[in-house]
Amino acid sequence: MAKQIKLSEIVLRQEISSRGGGVEIDLTRFGFKGEKMAAYQNYLGGGILGSIQTNDTIRRESYRKDQTDKVNAKLDKIALRLAKYMHELTNPHTEYEGASFEKRQAMPSSAY
Repeated sequence: MAKQIKLSEIVLRQEISSRGGGVEIDLTRFGFKGEKMAAYQNYLGGGILGSIQTNDTIRRESYRKDQTDKVNAKLDKIALRLAKYMHELTNPHTEYEGASFEKRQAMPSSAY
């Protein structure tokens, strides 16, 4: 079994606050040399954070729309892991403010 990559070890940039923020990781150790992926979360107002969105430098490029299903599936798995990692960083574990990952993802991504 291959060793699972710890996302905290490949963080390039991270800015987290009570109003959301973002995390960017290097995808080289996943086999995508020089590529990046980010997760970000917007503040909706009233102390509420929106759902966590992700993007990557691979599928972002219009000329790369022909990626194989295998590559897209791998990127989707990484994106889900990154979104859950971001949720751990931004979701307070308190009786009043905590929300499950699923509940958080049901929120809108933006208030505008």
